[in-house]
Amino acid sequence: MRTQPPVRPEPRTRTLAAPPSLVPLLARGALLSPLKHPRPDAPVPATRLALSGVRVDLAHLAAYERVCGFATGADALPGTYPHVLAFPLAMRIMAGRAFPLPLLGLVHTSIEITQYEESAATAEYELGVLVEKLAPHRRGTEATVLTEARADGRLVWESRSTYLARHRPRDPGQNRDGDRDRDQNRDRDQDQDRGRDQDRDRDQDRGRGQDRDARNAGGEASPEMPRHVSRRGPRAPSEGAPPEAPQGVTPFPSPEGPEPLPVVAEWCLAQDVGRRYGAVSGDRNPIHLHPLTARLFGFPRAIAHGMWTVARCLAAYGPQQAVGVRAEFRAPVLLPGTVTYAAKGPSFELRTGDRIHLAGDIRPLRAGGE
Repeated sequence: MRTQPPVRPEPRTRTLAAPPSLVPLLARGALLSPLKHPRPDAPVPATRLALSGVRVDLAHLAAYERVCGFATGADALPGTYPHVLAFPLAMRIMAGRAFPLPLLGLVHTSIEITQYEESAATAEYELGVLVEKLAPHRRGTEATVLTEARADGRLVWESRSTYLARHRPRDPGQNRDGDRDRDQNRDRDQDQDRGRDQDRDRDQDRGRGQDRDARNAGGEASPEMPRHVSRRGPRAPSEGAPPEAPQGVTPFPSPEGPEPLPVVAEWCLAQDVGRRYGAVSGDRNPIHLHPLTARLFGFPRAIAHGMWTVARCLAAYGPQQAVGVRAEFRAPVLLPGTVTYAAKGPSFELRTGDRIHLAGDIRPLRAGGE
């Protein structure tokens, strides 16, 4: 029998008088996690939490900007910062008994941000968070959380994040039915990957032939015919709009097709990136903090926050105004480590070798909305 999504009642709004304290929420979520039995047909909390009169702590904003690589002192908020402002509300919901997924080990898998206009750092905001739905995933159950920010009654920013609780499906047949569309999309992506791999193999064969010609001529390979084609490339001289691919560097394939994305920069990530981002975001999930706590959830080392990776990419991409941002967290970024940022046009990626950690795009909104 196919799993049917639960019927969602119209959410009621509960307005809080003050931001929730994260430490007791995280402790509560940790204590309740072993008692939860996630499944995609579980009911979701029917309450939308709201918080009015929210003003930005400019010192905290500056600390966040430094950790994520944004320029400090700008009048507008970074496109990812409202997520941090509303994070305590999301934790209030996800740490509660009514939320069916365990907080411990919950993995952020994707985010879609719609920034309808620049969000001023000095404005006053009303924040709202609710759980939209649960869905089956081939590795467990995924929740979609909607976050909104309003200024003077106008919706200026919203996001939809998906969070995965990994577990074995209770009925594998139900999970296959629920994942049919996802599997078809994955098969289509794999076909595209095979096509890109064939193109890359042909390019490498041509490169090897050029190298043999250069050696037979008795000289070093020229910059146009590099003897060793680096996958990483040099550091970018600046972090503005994505430049052209550095000379002698084989850029990475684009998720949109065989055309590769130019390499922009290489980032060496310290072991404490997760702890530093956790300090400014409030997200102290143990998978991000220390190798020992990450191993409890199946990771060999601590991993970077998904929201740090997308914020770091947006900081490198450059300022955005009215835009839609989509990012998919495909593979964890182990800490410490070295990653390569590649971008062209609306698309960007974060990679290690051939492994894609993050793939996304940034597109301007059309007049009147998306």
